[in-house]
Amino acid sequence: MISQPTRHCTVELQALPSRIGQVRRIVSAQLRYWHLDPLIDRAALGVTELLTNVHRHAQPDKLCTVEIELLLDRLTVSVYDHDPRLPEVRDADPGATCGRGLAMVAAVSESWGVRPDGESGKAVWFTLPAPTPVVTVPLRPPHDTARETTRRHAVDGRRPEHAPARSAVAG
Repeated sequence: MISQPTRHCTVELQALPSRIGQVRRIVSAQLRYWHLDPLIDRAALGVTELLTNVHRHAQPDKLCTVEIELLLDRLTVSVYDHDPRLPEVRDADPGATCGRGLAMVAAVSESWGVRPDGESGKAVWFTLPAPTPVVTVPLRPPHDTARETTRRHAVDGRRPEHAPARSAVAG
């Protein structure tokens, strides 16, 4: 049985520095909406690194799509661009000031990869394990006739003995 439906969000943008910050905020807000707050920092860092790579390296344009998808216990963040060239993955020098983006994505994610997307593009993606949602069942206090009568009296302004009877099914 699937206990949680698929959740999906896409954002199309030009990978320009001003837009990267906006998309980072959109991803953070979407994860907050899905109650995935523990993943926000890692997802925001990963998407920032991937969009920065599009900005710095993608040809012929900087148009790209960010896709975030939650399926059961896994969040996948993908960035699609129009450049069919796959990124070079190299060991980053710890003192380097650039060229460490994919190493950072690898460090913060559970898994990551690159795949061709059609004939003229690619997708770079990473996954994060999603926390298992806590299902809480609201506890209802035992039915208290006196309290119900008082509440009805206060709501409709009539004395309790004249208040309409309440159905057995609570709303």
